[in-house]
Amino acid sequence: MTWELRWHPFRGEWVLFTAHRDARPWLGEAASDAEPDVPADNALAPLGRRLATTNPDYRGVFVFTNDLPVFSADAPAPADDGDELYRTRRAVGTAEVVCYHHDPTKSMADLDDDEVNAVVRTWRERTATLQDLDGVAQVLIFENRGAAVGTSNPHPHCQIYAGALSYATMAREAEVGREHHARTGRDILADVVDRELAGARVLDHHDHFFACVPWFARYAYEVHVLPRRPVTSLIDLDDAETRSLAVVLRDVARRYDALWGLRMPYVLAVHQAPVGDHPHYPFHVELHPPLRAPGLLKYLAGPEIGGGSMTNESDPDVKAMELRSALP
Repeated sequence: MTWELRWHPFRGEWVLFTAHRDARPWLGEAASDAEPDVPADNALAPLGRRLATTNPDYRGVFVFTNDLPVFSADAPAPADDGDELYRTRRAVGTAEVVCYHHDPTKSMADLDDDEVNAVVRTWRERTATLQDLDGVAQVLIFENRGAAVGTSNPHPHCQIYAGALSYATMAREAEVGREHHARTGRDILADVVDRELAGARVLDHHDHFFACVPWFARYAYEVHVLPRRPVTSLIDLDDAETRSLAVVLRDVARRYDALWGLRMPYVLAVHQAPVGDHPHYPFHVELHPPLRAPGLLKYLAGPEIGGGSMTNESDPDVKAMELRSALP
């Protein structure tokens, strides 16, 4: 695939594909495959000491309020009232940490069906609770896995931000979903699901969810986990659908780790509707590994940071085939 622009239907933007550049020479620094050691004073472990408390001797999933949250119910009013051009408002809300397991050496890929289901069920429960808090506009669930994306503690965990900010990507997806339905009478999620299921990039099938490298992927090994029926949020899922999502996510993590025989770094983000009425929002989960090859990072540089548009130096069909081949 040489010099091709593809439309990203969820984000409503173009992605530039230049697969002929994937094997270009690289003389820069290689990203280390080594993961940080579990710290001796692991603050996420059972009985781990945190800033002002000690964790219980928990087993399984453990949730706590971040000791240094990005949002707070006690957020002060801005010192400057601002104006129409330079606006300000209170950063109200909260932030939580969800430990997946008491064993700090495990990752999502190592969890069994019941364990990973407990994680995703917790996501659903916390979403329902947090979105009802005063001032919360969005519940964002994300996992930064690996040193390459800035994780300093490998203990398996994710974070939940629930605050006054509606994140730009989700706000844009809500807008695109609304516009698509007004124009076509169909849900954009259903249209994308139909197209991807008919394509050659599906990785894992389950009763209610499936995983694929989407036709419009922005990263080389980007994977989307999509529901077979249109939903807008985790809270729309029943127990069977929640379990299906969990197992597919776990299996994607296993494919990543099997690809090159290393624990693949990634950013996982749950894309769910902002608080409010968004009946055509395309719920899904995205996983973005920053590596194009072992030790080779996808750097966000001039076109991405300066221009605001992504360039993908790979072919999604080829990357899907590689991930499918990684596990029988």
